[in-house]
Amino acid sequence: MATDHNHTVNHDEHELPQILVLEAPPIMRYYGDHFLKNFRLLKAWESPLPLDQFLTIHAHSVQALLSPGRYPLTGNILRLLPSLQLVVTTSAGLNHIDLPECRRLGIAVANAGDVYSEDVADLAVGLMIDVLRKVSAADRYVRKGLWPSEGDFPLGSKLGSKRVGIVGFGSIGQEVAKRVEAFGCRISYSSRNKKSLVSYPYYSNVSQLAADSDVLIVCCGLTDQTRHMINKDVMLALGKEGVIINIGRGPIINEKELVHCLLQQELGGAGLDVFENEPNIPTELLTLDNVVLSPHRAVHTPETLAAMCDHVKANFEAFFSNKPLLSLITND
Repeated sequence: MATDHNHTVNHDEHELPQILVLEAPPIMRYYGDHFLKNFRLLKAWESPLPLDQFLTIHAHSVQALLSPGRYPLTGNILRLLPSLQLVVTTSAGLNHIDLPECRRLGIAVANAGDVYSEDVADLAVGLMIDVLRKVSAADRYVRKGLWPSEGDFPLGSKLGSKRVGIVGFGSIGQEVAKRVEAFGCRISYSSRNKKSLVSYPYYSNVSQLAADSDVLIVCCGLTDQTRHMINKDVMLALGKEGVIINIGRGPIINEKELVHCLLQQELGGAGLDVFENEPNIPTELLTLDNVVLSPHRAVHTPETLAAMCDHVKANFEAFFSNKPLLSLITND
């Protein structure tokens, strides 16, 4: 996206600025829409009209759109909104938005910024601890009454001194690094570019990062380049004691190859908050004690959802006041 977002906001001073909402984002499901009381919300999902008709009716008055993290914002939708100048999404990831078409049409895009980063990093580390120390598996063992009859539970693995490779070193990856460094882990990372201010070892090749890691934590966004980036070769490089944690997007990992490597004991374990075909999970994963599953909840805490309400509101207020957006997406 271009780094500037020059726009002309046209609305009668007695009218509330309009925001198109295609589908209610999680923040509205939890907090309602009172935080946007200074705007008129056009709620497409409440209209009995087909979406294209609804958009056509409002085509020339809508300058701003609120997008939830999973609803696809396609070129077809964008082209039905010739006055659109801004998309604000409540997700950090942008794979649901046709960014090239936004660039072509001069539409600015603002995302969640780093609002979610701490919560997502917390869950990444939580999944890592769970897999290595077998917390969920031990919980099931106790609840099933197996401790008295079967005796001691199998040993877990120490966190300290583990080599942790972080795939994607934006705000989430950096928050993960802060946390695992406190455990005495050795950190290295892979990203599109080497970070000049980061002292951790950098790998341009994910397989090489995996080969030099005990735990691989996936923190990057989903793009054409990262889809299935974590494939069988990467998993075999990580090795039969290695653990994969994914709090990025499901399709970054080739799920069929992940299942195969886990079943063949070519991989030590996995902690997954995201999946290729949510909410459908491969049944094989449900049977494995070395796999910890979470239903795409990394960003969902009351504190962070409340902060996201403030963030979304501030982005829209900035736009309609001709001020800089808080979390404008740029090309770099």
